[in-house]
Amino acid sequence: MHQASERDVLLVVDVQNDFCPGGALAVPEGDAIVPVINRLGRDFAHVVLTQDWHPPGHSSFASAHPGHEPFETIELSYGTQILWPDHCVQGTAGAAFHPRLDLSHAELVVRKGFRSAIDSYSAFRENDRKTPTGLTGYLRERGFERVTLCGIATDVCVFYSALDAVAAGFAATLVLKASAGLDHEGSLGRALEDMRAAGVRLV
Repeated sequence: MHQASERDVLLVVDVQNDFCPGGALAVPEGDAIVPVINRLGRDFAHVVLTQDWHPPGHSSFASAHPGHEPFETIELSYGTQILWPDHCVQGTAGAAFHPRLDLSHAELVVRKGFRSAIDSYSAFRENDRKTPTGLTGYLRERGFERVTLCGIATDVCVFYSALDAVAAGFAATLVLKASAGLDHEGSLGRALEDMRAAGVRLV
């Protein structure tokens, strides 16, 4: 990557302990991308981090639905929801950023998934696809035009964030080597196809 301009922002999605090996919802080699993200971050004066931040008993947790197991799907008020293992619970070590993530110049941390009744994959909108996180307004008011994305998981939270960045009018680029995917039953390939189709640049 070349040095980014003042109109560029790096959006680093959910590089948290629970999404890395040993965590409650580990993505294969989730920790391997951390040094790549650190190097990438040095090219950007402006960095935003997202942090999954669930209250105990969150509605997306399988443990909140007796008789259901992680990775089953159920219908909630806003649509189909994958049930996850308990993860990124507020204030726990699992919710903390990976200890080797070195982006101390990040200007904003967007916490998502803190409403107990609704999950939130995207950095821009919650899973009802209506409730905003406020990130769009922040980026517009700051004058950013281009969003470069990386993080975890490529086919879940990074995917939805990239689509919503384009929908909000930003040019969006995904850095593949700085992202790690869950790839549940071919989900990674489908996500990459959908991002390309939406106009996300993959590098």
